[in-house]
Amino acid sequence: MAIKTYKSISRDGKRIMTMDEFKQWLKKFDTDNDGRISKEELRNAIYETGGRFARWKSRRAIKSADADGSGFIDENEITNLVDFAEKYLAISVIYI
Repeated sequence: MAIKTYKSISRDGKRIMTMDEFKQWLKKFDTDNDGRISKEELRNAIYETGGRFARWKSRRAIKSADADGSGFIDENEITNLVDFAEKYLAISVIYI
């Protein structure tokens, strides 16, 4: 199954994706297939999408989204990461 790439761009330049597309996009970077996103995996995701300051943003994203302090983003913390992505990664996630 191919991962769809940001078909829609909002007026403010944000890439629009559904929650399922966002999860699929993250899964693509889960290189160890443990179902969680590490700081390094998130850095690669940010870097690949052309994001600037990928190291800083990935560190800050983990810090703000990692509710249990494990150092990883798991399924239960995805909505926290969505909040971060909407503020700092120019991504808008729609819930359908």
